[in-house]
Amino acid sequence: MDIAAILAAVLAPKLVVTVVVCTFYGAFVGAMPGLTATMAVALLVPFTYFMDPAQAVAAIVATTTTAIFAGDISGALLRMPGTPASAAYVEDSYAMARGGRPRTALFVSLFAACIGGIIGVAILSAAAPQLARVAARFSSDEMFWLACLGLSCAVFVGGASVPRNFASLFIGLAIATVGIDVAVGHPRFTFGINDLLDGISFIPAMIGMFAVAELLRNAETRDPVRLGRLKVEGLGKAVAAGWREVRGRKINVARSGIAGTVIGSLPGAGADVAAWICYAISRRFSRTPERFGKGHTEGMIDGGAANNAALAGAWTPALVFGIPGDSVTAIAIGVLLMKGLTPGPQIFSTDALLVYTLFGSFFLANLVMLLSGTLAILAATFLLRAPRSVLMPSVLILSMLGAYAILGSTTAIWIVLALGLLGYLMSHAEIPIAPAILGIVLGQVVEDNFMVSMMKAQGDLSGFFARETAAFLGVATILIWGLLLVRAGLELAGRRPAASSRETNT
Repeated sequence: MDIAAILAAVLAPKLVVTVVVCTFYGAFVGAMPGLTATMAVALLVPFTYFMDPAQAVAAIVATTTTAIFAGDISGALLRMPGTPASAAYVEDSYAMARGGRPRTALFVSLFAACIGGIIGVAILSAAAPQLARVAARFSSDEMFWLACLGLSCAVFVGGASVPRNFASLFIGLAIATVGIDVAVGHPRFTFGINDLLDGISFIPAMIGMFAVAELLRNAETRDPVRLGRLKVEGLGKAVAAGWREVRGRKINVARSGIAGTVIGSLPGAGADVAAWICYAISRRFSRTPERFGKGHTEGMIDGGAANNAALAGAWTPALVFGIPGDSVTAIAIGVLLMKGLTPGPQIFSTDALLVYTLFGSFFLANLVMLLSGTLAILAATFLLRAPRSVLMPSVLILSMLGAYAILGSTTAIWIVLALGLLGYLMSHAEIPIAPAILGIVLGQVVEDNFMVSMMKAQGDLSGFFARETAAFLGVATILIWGLLLVRAGLELAGRRPAASSRETNT
């Protein structure tokens, strides 16, 4: 493909303006609690009717790129992650903000997201067909094991206590069982409420367990560094500190950028699974794993880089096979079909300029995000100067509106309140919330792929190990879970003698 023609298409004034406008739009939507990147793209669809194919695709790419990063803003400032991917490292970013460095935390996320996104689009443009062939080999067996492997990450990242992490994970999996049974079509735990037939959406669940629980904790404390009166460092100092942290973690950025792209290319995996897995890998190979969850930037850099790298990866199966890698690319495929274009292997020959314009739009959007992200950080950190009596009710209202926007029903509000109370009780029991969120996100994926595989194999469990890739992932997952169970047993056994000795001494 002629490079000059690609540059002319990417730098066309109309397309550049579209990318700039949509990055600011994505930053605004992503920073609002409860409003997701998928929702932002869905709201764009009516406007794409008036755009040419390249401009429409650029709008989707730019909106998604910035919205995914912007989900970190509410996570760092309010402990309300804007996306499930942001939930992987929300404890670190929030702890940094409480420590008086909210802008530094956000610039760490911004720089990691930009570099990760650029790595992702570089790999996408160079190896899309090869990655697509890998993704095409993944059946329900491989996806089941991959989702189980993702669940094991929840136990790794939840904190020091493995039994409590398991407890949180199973709470999330229990919440994920609400809805229609995929095998027999029978309602489960819906209590006759029609709005629960589709299950409990992870966005209202996340808002409740993080945001409302945090509001309840704020209501019982006079700690001045909770939701308001936080120290905010200067812009120049924050930018320099953020860049210094990211520059010092080159290996982390490269590792998570590559891994995020590969994971994102697997249909149904997306940025959520990529961020959690890369965060768990970061903690596993870190020299200071005990600092994770306490304001450590290492996991934030890995998770942030994986987030945006996975966005590019998700376009691989979408372009090459017409299989959506996530919900955003599903919408994008619909837009392309509406424009008379059919994603598939032939698109690289019939519409090569469009494909490479997409790659260029990704690259441009990640660069423009430096500007839009900086302005979003400046605007958001002014929230910290608001009095608590104003900020807390405002956060509650935004939480309710965000939840209502997902389902369009008051049931969503009740879900937020109920799970907010559950999250509050879990925090008092020192049970981490992050594993529960991942359980809700991946619970349906695990169940759906398990049932499909069981039906294919007619109930024979050995079918999960019949394919080489599935066997490798299955053995790895079982070994990891076995090690975690042994570690949990050792922790519990270690506590019992300590408790017995205390009783003897008394």
